[in-house]
This record gives sequence, structure tokens and C-alpha cells, in this order.
Amino acid sequence: MKIALIGASGFVGSAILKELLSRNVAVTAIASRPERIGAAANLEVVAADAYDADAVARAVAGHDVVISAFNPGWDKADIRELFLAGHQAIVAGIKAAGVPRFIEIGGAGSLFVAPGVQLIDTPHFPAEYKEGAEGARQALNLLQQETQLDWVFVSPPALLSPGARSGQYRLGGNELLMAGEAPAGISDADLAVAVVDEALQPQHHRQRFTAASV
Repeated sequence: MKIALIGASGFVGSAILKELLSRNVAVTAIASRPERIGAAANLEVVAADAYDADAVARAVAGHDVVISAFNPGWDKADIRELFLAGHQAIVAGIKAAGVPRFIEIGGAGSLFVAPGVQLIDTPHFPAEYKEGAEGARQALNLLQQETQLDWVFVSPPALLSPGARSGQYRLGGNELLMAGEAPAGISDADLAVAVVDEALQPQHHRQRFTAASV
């Protein structure tokens, strides 16, 4: 299996790359700053602009799965518009290249906390993350209308932080996972395990899932 990973030098992307390489998967790491990715066996590094559908198509052609950990950067004032622009270019490029399977890492904001109520719409959702979370929610809305790709949207839990790999996680669907009365969390390493497990042994098709620590 050959997997293309977009956003391979970012916070989540670098954890996914490490997990893929630990399983001896052939990976093409696609990044706007490829110099941030070190050399490794089974790894090809490609510079490509995620906002350019043609560049994405060239970079992902011939792969079995594309994983996107694309994020414009939380410091961008127009992160919502940029997230959507990147999402649309990536989807268009994947479809043009004929890659059948697409896994996108989104946000927790679109997870439901009550019937008809998503986390992003609750009063205590952090203002500094709202624009980015809105972009991810709109990307999910677009994917839910997508019929050509076998897509999966992965929402982290409310708390995602750097941490060790336990190799264990629990899965959920569209609802926010909890740890007792508090929102659940997961390390970047264990989220990567869940994503790579899905890439190598598909369990979800045209649907969203979330994962949290056991």
C-alpha cells in the first residue's frame, strides 16, 4: 500500500508520519516546507501547495490512500476561508488523480454535545479556535455531499495534546466523547494510531469518527 500524507510536517501530520513509518508503510510526505521532514526508509518527500489542485493531483497520483492533516496555521486571521480553500483543492486534486480513499483530519468543534447542538456552538467554546473549527465543520458538511470518494473525516476529542503512544484508544461517531463528567482527550501519538489503523484496515466509509484515550 502507498499512502500520501498532506501536511506531514505539522503537529498532527508529523505524528501520523511517524506512525506510518513505524509500520513500514511506503509514504509520500507532502508539505509546503519539506525541509522540516527528515529522511527515512520508505519515505519520499514532495513539496506541493495544498491550495493548488493540480499540484495535489500530481503529488498523490498512484497512491492507494490520501491522508490530509492540512491546517493553514492557527495564527491566520482568515483560517476559516483558508481551511475551506485547502480542503476543496485537496479533494479536487485527489479526484483528478483517481485516488479512491481519502481520510481528512478535522476538528472537534462539529461533534455533538446534545441533540442538534455541536460543540462549536456552546457558550464556552474557545474564541481563538472558533474560526478554524468553523472551517473544519464546513469542510465536513461538504464531504457529506461527496459521492465519488470513499472519504472519512476524523475528529479528535476536545483535548488533543502532545504525548506518548500507548497504542490504545476508543472510537466514537458524531458525539463528543467524555471521560466521566469531563471531555475526553488523546495524545497526538494515539490519534495517529487510530488514523493509521483506519488507513490500513478500513472500518468507516463516507462517515466521521472520533477517537479518545481508553
